[in-house]
Amino acid sequence: MQQTVRELWEAEILPSLSDFIAIPALSPNFDANWAANGHLDGAIEHLRAWISARDIQGARVDVVKLPDRTPVLLLDVPATGDDDKGTVLLYGHLDKQPPVGGWGEGLGPWTPVLRDGKLFGRGAADDGYAGYAATAAIEAVRASKGSHARCVVLLETGEESGSPDLPAYLEHLSDQLGRVSLVVCLDSGGNDYERLWLTTSLRGLASVDLTVRVLDAGQHSGLASGVVPSSFRVIRRLLDRVEDAESGEILIKEMHVDIPDDRAGEAAQAVAAAPGTVRALFPLHGDTRPVDDDEVELVLNNGWRPTLSVIGASGFPEPVDAGNVLRPFTTLTLSFRLPPTADSLVALEAVRDALTSDVPYGATVELTRTEAADGWNAPRLAPWLRDALDALSGEIFGNPWGTVSLGGSIPFMGLLAHLYPDAQFVITGALGADSNAHVPDEWLHVKQAERVTEAVAHLLDAHARA
Repeated sequence: MQQTVRELWEAEILPSLSDFIAIPALSPNFDANWAANGHLDGAIEHLRAWISARDIQGARVDVVKLPDRTPVLLLDVPATGDDDKGTVLLYGHLDKQPPVGGWGEGLGPWTPVLRDGKLFGRGAADDGYAGYAATAAIEAVRASKGSHARCVVLLETGEESGSPDLPAYLEHLSDQLGRVSLVVCLDSGGNDYERLWLTTSLRGLASVDLTVRVLDAGQHSGLASGVVPSSFRVIRRLLDRVEDAESGEILIKEMHVDIPDDRAGEAAQAVAAAPGTVRALFPLHGDTRPVDDDEVELVLNNGWRPTLSVIGASGFPEPVDAGNVLRPFTTLTLSFRLPPTADSLVALEAVRDALTSDVPYGATVELTRTEAADGWNAPRLAPWLRDALDALSGEIFGNPWGTVSLGGSIPFMGLLAHLYPDAQFVITGALGADSNAHVPDEWLHVKQAERVTEAVAHLLDAHARA
């Protein structure tokens, strides 16, 4: 399998993936005119043409388009033998985050650059490589005379917008998908590039735009201050109801859960496998320190405790344009990450109650653009899957596999867990914390992507033989 995977990556995948990077296929949340602009359709067509050219025996490639919804690409490959193992659903997405500024010299969001084993460009690691890797894994199994169950590769184009269209597609495709017994998602990663990392949980989310309005129009700050309350001070007081500013602890009890013992144990094992990695994952500026000295606590904070990030603001002029004005309103976008087993709708309602009741000075509070999505906690690994992970880890990576409780969200996983409660889940990928997903200089670790592809091929064969 190794030779097939390496040859495919060098000769077939890297050139096509580089061309994919050049397509500005922004997710619908970031391109209101996505249908007219056609970039999502362009990304779908690019992968459709590449997969069709693979000429996998018996395979069918379809573009599925429901009215007023983003398109989906399906590769349906029949089982190599008896079709009694159910369907393996291999998932990825083709939509991208915005380009944002600040890319390094010679780099750009739509300019593929291969440098020192890293492929730079938006969508390289998150998650454009996934469709190629899934297809290559199926080819590698067949080339080595191995076995695989029926495989369906599903590539959507709305993941970066929370996968709003996916439930409709899963309902539409339910008969075609059949009994899903294994889900492979390549939209994740781990703490280093030395082993295969299995994501065992994903946090949910609750998001809201909070606006505090105190004036119908801005007023001279020298005349109005001391008479009219500052919208910023009111919003600051409201934030104190949901977050302890000293510790960062979330004060909404509906957002907290008891951390399962097995997940706490996995956190300790992950830290022991790569000590110091968690503290060094992110480019902290100057003397900035992580929020805790204990790496296990950092892992649990990120995977199983709620957090708040203020990710957007409105109502503020740029500093160079700021006059002496008491501003009429302040808007902040509040992004809560929730523990995997928390109820996101209950949490969002608790946030609403906290922010809109007994508002200081009777200021007007508006909550808009609300969003909620549940997290996901993986089922216990089947013996065949654990044995396969142990075997391939030594053969491919030379290190034991590890687990991560991912602080991010993949809404698709919670939905699939509900639809297919008996399925096994392999959530993995080539992403590292330094891969710069969503920010400037996104890059894919090409050799890790190769190894992950080979690992998936081994898992497909193990699943068919289990």
